Amino acid sequence: MSSESIVKNVVEYIVSQIVEDKKSVNVTVAASDDEKVTIEVRTSSDDMGRVIGKRGRVARAIRTVAQAAADEEGLQSTVEFID
Repeated sequence: MSSESIVKNVVEYIVSQIVEDKKSVNVTVAASDDEKVTIEVRTSSDDMGRVIGKRGRVARAIRTVAQAAADEEGLQSTVEFID
C-alpha cells in the first residue's frame, strides 16, 4: 500500500463515520509527490456542515489526524473540503 493511500484511507474512514449518507463520500488523492500529499473530500451538501463542524473544529481535527498518518510515512498532508 502506498504512503498516500494510507493517508487517504484514514481520512475516508473518519469522514464516513461522521456523515449520514456514506455513499456520497468521495475522498481522492488530488496531488502527490515524494514529500506532499493533497487529499480532497467531497460529501453531500447536507453532510458537509457535519464534516466541517462549528468554527471548523471537526475539519481541523481531521487535518490533524491526516497529518499524523502522513508523518508516519514521512509526508506533509493537506486536506481540502470541496462543496
